[in-house]
Amino acid sequence: PPSAGASNERGRLEVPAGQRRRHRTVLTPTRRGDRTADLVTVRSRGPLGLAGRQASLRSPARLRVLPAFASRRHLPSRLARLREMDGRSAVMVRGAGTEFDSLREYVVGDDVRSIDWRSTARRGEVVVRTWRPERDRRVLIVIDTGRLSAARLGDEPRLDAQIEACLLLAALASRAGDRVDVLTMSEQVGVQVRGESGPALMSALADALAPVSPELSETDWAALAQTVRRALSQRALVVVLTALDGAGTDAGLLRSLAALARDHTVLVASASDPELEELRSRREDAEDAYLAASAERDLLELAAVQDRLRRGGIEVVEAPAVRLAPAMADSYLALKAAGRL
Repeated sequence: PPSAGASNERGRLEVPAGQRRRHRTVLTPTRRGDRTADLVTVRSRGPLGLAGRQASLRSPARLRVLPAFASRRHLPSRLARLREMDGRSAVMVRGAGTEFDSLREYVVGDDVRSIDWRSTARRGEVVVRTWRPERDRRVLIVIDTGRLSAARLGDEPRLDAQIEACLLLAALASRAGDRVDVLTMSEQVGVQVRGESGPALMSALADALAPVSPELSETDWAALAQTVRRALSQRALVVVLTALDGAGTDAGLLRSLAALARDHTVLVASASDPELEELRSRREDAEDAYLAASAERDLLELAAVQDRLRRGGIEVVEAPAVRLAPAMADSYLALKAAGRL
């Protein structure tokens, strides 16, 4: 296909009897996914060049093009913030975290609820417990591959922005010591990557997500809630990458997120449509004014949906496609620092 970016597809070779010659074709793919080789056509001419014959030979082969992972450029700065957070979290969290860190002498302003009375009695001085964000937490990332993931945001489909965000968050959470699982969802559960860690996690994710494409079906959000309950036996961070579409947002999605939020920390992330902002700001004639009013209504409805989710205790991240990955990573770090994982 054209997206394989093949160059030098045709070549002229002279092959003496009993010998071999090689023709090299360079591929520069422009899209992730699987590319298959089908037929290789060979044309040969007779010794006088007056006649020839042609045959198409099967040459079965498959090339898997991995996701670009352009968002990896944001990883070093987020890892630096993670290290900084680890270094100071015992001071900043002060008992609001989820994992005991150490004991230290009480200072004015410390929360009296963090005083360790047994240690105080043994030492003869007041000491307090300090806390830090707990490691080895579970993070489940769900990528919506239903029909809304096919919408183009700029030059790429929404699904590509969701995959980029998934890869960055998985890399960051894995380095933070958390266990990361990923699944795709439409009418049913698709790709699943579970039980991997470290470099093996990123390799498995890139390979599994490379051929994933949008589907024409609606996503079964009720099935997602059941899948999460089966997969997670303890409280975890559940990240749902989908489309929030104002009044058009699937009611099943809202119910499913609310149900999940009762047992887990839930973060929903959506890539915003740049065309809405452009339409809202353009008012050169009467038609533009009507389009701007429609865009304004859509944005107000979207804000209402986001407000409803936040009131239900759900974290919401919305950003342009190119900013979705770092925005989601920042939200993860904020939750980590607050001891909410």
